[in-house]
Amino acid sequence: MTAQPKYLSGLPLVLLTAALALSVFMEVLDTTIANVALPHISGDLGAATSQGTWVITSFAVANAISVPLTGWVARRFGEVRLFLTAVLMFVITSWLCGIAPNLPLLILFRTLQGLFTGPLIPLSQSLLLAAYPPHRRHLALAFWGMTVITAPILGPIIGGYISDRIHWGWIFFINIPIGAFAFLLSRHYLRGRETETVKNPIDTVGLILMVLGVGSLQFVLDHGREVDWFSSNVIVTASVIAFVALSYFIIWELGRDNPIVDLTLFKDRNFTVGTLCLSLAFFLYMGTVMLLPMLLQTQLGYTATWSGLAVAPVGIMPVLLAPIIGKLGDRLDMRWVVTFSFIMYAICFWWRSELTAQIHFWGIVLPQFFLGFAMGTFFLPLSAITLAGMEGHQVASAGSLSNFCRVLAGAMGSSLAITLWEKREAFHHVRLTEHFTPYSPQATMLQQMQAAGMTEAQSYGMAAMQITQQGFILSAAELFYVSAGLFLFLIALVWQAKPPFGAPTGGH
Repeated sequence: MTAQPKYLSGLPLVLLTAALALSVFMEVLDTTIANVALPHISGDLGAATSQGTWVITSFAVANAISVPLTGWVARRFGEVRLFLTAVLMFVITSWLCGIAPNLPLLILFRTLQGLFTGPLIPLSQSLLLAAYPPHRRHLALAFWGMTVITAPILGPIIGGYISDRIHWGWIFFINIPIGAFAFLLSRHYLRGRETETVKNPIDTVGLILMVLGVGSLQFVLDHGREVDWFSSNVIVTASVIAFVALSYFIIWELGRDNPIVDLTLFKDRNFTVGTLCLSLAFFLYMGTVMLLPMLLQTQLGYTATWSGLAVAPVGIMPVLLAPIIGKLGDRLDMRWVVTFSFIMYAICFWWRSELTAQIHFWGIVLPQFFLGFAMGTFFLPLSAITLAGMEGHQVASAGSLSNFCRVLAGAMGSSLAITLWEKREAFHHVRLTEHFTPYSPQATMLQQMQAAGMTEAQSYGMAAMQITQQGFILSAAELFYVSAGLFLFLIALVWQAKPPFGAPTGGH
């Protein structure tokens, strides 16, 4: 049995926290930073934009597969050894991605990058908790959660700036100095803190079923919208494979003594409630994370830079609130904190639903700023509920499983939100067009444009553009409004958790 290592304090604790947080920041940043660089990558490597999307899909599929495996691999090889290997390989694959001379090699390196980064989030959480004394573990979760929240916001801003002004390769090269620094610090301060290893037999059948199921599902989520979902035979086939493989995977894993993913964790009430709340809230939130910048850039005339600046204020309050929530964690009922968070989400999403084509910059910034109050009181409390009472290796297993559910729900939310946005625009387009009659204000507007010198074709083209813009705005407003109501519904779910919500003990 590996002895319980001493808790850290002072400068070593600060530096280890920084190293673990930077590792998580890099991994989460990399999930969004490449999105805005796709046109540059595709053009530079001589590929179509549709082919370039595999740069994102390959990373997402590989990452989705490796995250739930983290608990089993960590028990077999040790959390410290696995974490350091993941950070080092992330640095190496980032360099390889940056120098990739063609698209096939870039996709290969992104796949490897996704595989190696999967363990970073759950292991950083487990190792951080093990380094903090019990009365300060909520503070540890606060600092950890702050990086998970802010990185997706900064990704598109940094990615857009680098792609426009330098070269797309630097969206990967920036990982190298940060990753090397995090690796050296982690290697030094995690020395002597390795966890106990258990040489359980490899669950080969479970591994194959999980790779098939998760890989197929992630493929469907990433590419379904491009080919109109189930009108494509490829998407239908992938969906059937995902359903069959994951169904058999659940049945198989529940009957194993040494499962590759410990699904019995869902027998724990708080873990189930916390994971459900995290996943459903992330489902709603990630849909709007994708939707709002697209609306600003495609319909309201914002550049990528100004769009990023408009949505960025959401990251201010989480940074300020994280240490406060962490310090008061032991004295707060986390259910009340999450309730406040969900109410703030509902208010801000309702506020967003009032947007119009004439909305000014600050009309977008202010709801985003106040949304930061919701985000700042969301991740830490739900993480504390999810991991409450977990001990030893359970923390890594529970962290990897809950993070897998959260990320998968976020991917589903993004895909569904964009699909509904486009479908509802078509509905509103038809309804708005019906209002064009010879005596309507719209007809008068056409006459005024033609009187100003426009041809009939030009005036009708301008009117069609305005109808399309209004259709997309109405569609987005509907999604924001529905999301606000669903966040209020989630309040009832979080109260199914049962205190106490003391911080878990980490991976030793």
